[in-house]
Amino acid sequence: QVQLEQSGGGSVQAGGSLRLSCSASKYTHCMFAMSWYRQAPGKEREFVAGIDTDGTSNVADSVKGRFTISIHNAKNTVYLQMNSLKPEDTAMYYCKTDIGYGGSVVCPANSWGQGTLVTVSS
Repeated sequence: QVQLEQSGGGSVQAGGSLRLSCSASKYTHCMFAMSWYRQAPGKEREFVAGIDTDGTSNVADSVKGRFTISIHNAKNTVYLQMNSLKPEDTAMYYCKTDIGYGGSVVCPANSWGQGTLVTVSS
């Protein structure tokens, strides 16, 4: 289990922006491919965006053109820049390690952050 530190959530008006961050900076011997998921009340957790250590990324259709994922490998930190936010984006956002480069035991995949709440008002 990787300890992931999330920040950047909050409340914003529709059309506004937020930037989320998720850091595994304590794991200096690792590099991670990472991703973002979100879960709204009464709904299943869904994929938002993912990125590999080479910068290759993909985003869900629901946020394409509005959200951008980026990663700083040396810091083991992934970011989610959220622009043109809509009330439908309101959810708890979670980051996750997808691939750990440096050993599957000491750099494990499928570790989740604690989540950060994003609330978008109309």
